[in-house]
Amino acid sequence: MTDWRLRRASPEDAPAVALVAGASFLSTFAGILDGADIVEHVGRNSSAAKFAAWSANPDSIVTLAEHPEGGAPVGYTLITAPDFPIETGAGDTKLRRIYTLPLAQGTGLGKALMRRAIDDARGLGKDRLLLGVLGTNVRARTFYERQGFVVAGRRQYQVGRALCDDYIYALML
Repeated sequence: MTDWRLRRASPEDAPAVALVAGASFLSTFAGILDGADIVEHVGRNSSAAKFAAWSANPDSIVTLAEHPEGGAPVGYTLITAPDFPIETGAGDTKLRRIYTLPLAQGTGLGKALMRRAIDDARGLGKDRLLLGVLGTNVRARTFYERQGFVVAGRRQYQVGRALCDDYIYALML
């Protein structure tokens, strides 16, 4: 187990978070989604400007995970307001993203990031954490279920030409 460093990201960290976001999305969905669609999706949804705005928003929290040797960015989480097609209330928040680079997978970093995200959601005064995950991503779904999340709904969204089916998971805090 590695002693990963977790810290709240600032707008100045946005380029590092965007780098991890692009790399992790690519490594997760290469071979599943069209390459050009992945590049377009990452460029639109994971830019440094987007992460800078989320980091500056008091209702959002970006956590950056860094390697203990040299501080390279290796993972992150992003908490934002929920935007799912299920009923939500003032006590809900969304774990919009939780990703680690392949070199950190299986090291406990994912669990550490999840614990931090839960603590951050509670710190925002929330009592339910929601997230979406691709229905065919069995590894991620198993991880979330082991953390206590249960299916609360479904949604569909486009990534380029691909229509993706997600499960919406919820965890009472």
